[in-house]
Amino acid sequence: MTTKIGFLLFPGFPMSCLTSVIEPLRAANEISGTSAFEWCLVGETLDRIESSAGIVFAPEFSLEAANRLSYLLVLAAPSVQFTDNRTTSRLRKIERHGCKLGAISGGVFPLARSGIVDHERLSVHWCYELAFAAEFPHMDRSSNVIEISKRHVTASGAAAAFDLALWMIEESLNEDVANEVACWFQHPVIRKLGVKQSVPVEKFDCEASNVSSIVKQAIAIFSEDLSLPVSVADIAGQVNLSPRHLERVFKHSTGQNPSGYFRHLRMKAARQIIMYTNDSIGDVAAAVGYASEKPFIKQYRSTFGVAPQDDRKRINLYRVESNRPVPSV
Repeated sequence: MTTKIGFLLFPGFPMSCLTSVIEPLRAANEISGTSAFEWCLVGETLDRIESSAGIVFAPEFSLEAANRLSYLLVLAAPSVQFTDNRTTSRLRKIERHGCKLGAISGGVFPLARSGIVDHERLSVHWCYELAFAAEFPHMDRSSNVIEISKRHVTASGAAAAFDLALWMIEESLNEDVANEVACWFQHPVIRKLGVKQSVPVEKFDCEASNVSSIVKQAIAIFSEDLSLPVSVADIAGQVNLSPRHLERVFKHSTGQNPSGYFRHLRMKAARQIIMYTNDSIGDVAAAVGYASEKPFIKQYRSTFGVAPQDDRKRINLYRVESNRPVPSV
């Protein structure tokens, strides 16, 4: 039985997410000597669609004409909105006919806006996490590389999309073929369900997996809710260290003191919300732990060299003048 995957493309979609699924499926067909997988490009209409890399794709089917799919994966920039008010009802109809809906990277945003996946756990790329939480506070977002349920699949980014494809190969063929495909592309580790995303440590040339457990614990405590005014002393108490000892351990692992690190985390989170939502500046300030706008704006300007309202105007100007969304990962 052939598994057919449709890719529902929107302007600004990350091209790497498309090829990261198609190429391993193509290799699986070649290795197995079968036509285990087929794929097609789908658009809301048949209009040509420009990717984040500026390369233009022509859909083979409009969403209305897309039938008999095993999976339909949404590929989009986070800011994308459906342009056809019939799209959501069409997606529900496709799902009722046995198709698993899903999304990769920024595609999780328009899929979440549709309301179809309200009660599902969705994989959200770490760079979108705060923006997603601000827009969809009721939804269950996951930091896992991929999430798979009975009706939906989500992958956090391009490399995660490759892991999703390997999962499909193992489901439709077998583990041996999936392993051989991974070796073809020198994909070093097959990440299955439950594996967390790799997350960089701010302003430090390493991944979080290489940081001491005490520092990771401190970062996790702080990151639980950026809206709370947590002090370094509070966190030190929770990890059973004195504030001075935590400062030393933190500096050794990250090259920064904890207060500067946490301040930068707040600003990175704020910029996500500025870029990918329409929340007011006051709401953004509150979401990242500032009681008023003035100190928030001052710190934002100090960090990024521009005030948050001007940063948003610049982003919106890019969208209008270039007729494209903010580039996605």
